[in-house]
Amino acid sequence: MSARVIMKMVVAERIEDAQDVAVLVLRHASRPALPAWTGGAHVDALLPDGKVRQYSLCGDPADLSSYRIAVKREPAGRGGSAWLYDTLKAGDAVRVSAPRSHFALDPQARRHVFIAGGIGVTPLVPMAREAVRSGGTVEFHYCARSAAEAALLGDVRSVAGNGLVTYFGGGVRFDADAVLRSVDEEPGCHIYACGPGRLTDAVRSAATSLGWPDERLHFEVFKPVFDENFKPEPFDITIRSTGAVLRVPMERSALDVLKEHGFDLPSSCELGVCGSCICGYTDGAVIHRDSVLGLHDRQSRMAPCVSRARNGVTLDL
Repeated sequence: MSARVIMKMVVAERIEDAQDVAVLVLRHASRPALPAWTGGAHVDALLPDGKVRQYSLCGDPADLSSYRIAVKREPAGRGGSAWLYDTLKAGDAVRVSAPRSHFALDPQARRHVFIAGGIGVTPLVPMAREAVRSGGTVEFHYCARSAAEAALLGDVRSVAGNGLVTYFGGGVRFDADAVLRSVDEEPGCHIYACGPGRLTDAVRSAATSLGWPDERLHFEVFKPVFDENFKPEPFDITIRSTGAVLRVPMERSALDVLKEHGFDLPSSCELGVCGSCICGYTDGAVIHRDSVLGLHDRQSRMAPCVSRARNGVTLDL
């Protein structure tokens, strides 16, 4: 795997979109066209202090003259969003990676049901645009504390039209079970959910109770898995190409050990959220702790920044 291309971008425009949300329109300092992307893709923003943060692209994939990201100021976050929101204005420079995606439309789907919570709306807007262009039917459920705090609300309305259902403030509450039941008999329907853990957990729970197949469910989360009861244990990594065995101590990640031994895997968040470091494995009982891979992908792929193994695993490196 090669490292992601890093580009020097300029903030062409800053749009105050919703309460504590700013949309930054980014253009390349010298190139008129940016690398292509699809709905659901994200970029890394490299901060001056060395931090790397991921932001979903929320513009139109058909327009490669600029990228758009929506930044919500999170005072209790890890510092990235607050810096971007408080600091960047039109004319400022920022380093941004080429796009990557682990969250995309299923090309076989005929109906697309999008479920967004708060700033989780960002990857779903361009996905909905692509779905409409492909002739698919779009249904969009949008949850936020209030209309004033609903990022990209105008974009969602223009894309989803009559397919938009909003759940703001003290009105009707989102019912994942009812939404999934309403489309349960449609084999060509796929669900795409992004937002807080309680929202995606509710969708997963409803899908499980209704027996939805994993391939019709798609999730994106912005926060890592947290399990205070998890106790990491040491394990071995076998490198398939050479047979070399590397020991991963309980206090270190597999990614750290791999990099120490010369494996230049790309990485970004190192929290199991961005998917940058994901690699294949051929055998072993993997303890998956990422928030990116679905059940099917977990049979052959893992995120070495957070995932571990019982005893050992063979990596396809």
